[in-house]
Amino acid sequence: MITSPHNDKLKEVRRLQRRREGRFVAEGEDLLEAAALAGWPAVYELRSGIDVEPELLDQVSGLGSGTRALAVYEQRWSAPAGALCIALWGVHDPGNVGTILRSAAAFGAGCVAIGPDTADPFGPKAVRASMGAIFSVAVARVASIAQLPGPRVALVAGAAELLHGPGDGTLVVGAERTGLPEGVVASCDGAARIDIAGDSLNAAMAATIGLYEWTRVRDR
Repeated sequence: MITSPHNDKLKEVRRLQRRREGRFVAEGEDLLEAAALAGWPAVYELRSGIDVEPELLDQVSGLGSGTRALAVYEQRWSAPAGALCIALWGVHDPGNVGTILRSAAAFGAGCVAIGPDTADPFGPKAVRASMGAIFSVAVARVASIAQLPGPRVALVAGAAELLHGPGDGTLVVGAERTGLPEGVVASCDGAARIDIAGDSLNAAMAATIGLYEWTRVRDR
């Protein structure tokens, strides 16, 4: 059992809570179970009272209440693919990124593509918000719209046709406040909107509704 705060594993966990170096941390028994079910082996696991003294594990936890278990995993990046992909452009909030991963898993998306200026999907907040989907949905890193499976449809506000299924290809989602840059929209094969009474939706909500609208006809 680890009894020293200077243990190399605890030092690495502290470091990974601040920045990713090809590895990431998942906290909580539910996330560790999700990883195991997805066949994603841990580099190592630390369980309170078994592998490490409880107070030492709490000290390296990113959760305010501490944790009973955490594990370190190797990151996995895939090529953008799948009958249905959702791409995130400038989505800064890691909680939104994690929630979109969860929605992608729920609607059977083959991939979540992380575009420029988007939060790290392997960051602690994104991993927690994904509720285990980080282990079951392929994640890609892209620099341009051309790298995405087509057809590519930009989700926009204002003048555009309503989004509707069936949908294959890539749905491109931007930030809540600024939306997608004009150049990104122009690079897509088309644009569509969700019919709402207000001005905008939270990025994760927009992505979730978009996935629903794009898949509900196809999946009948």
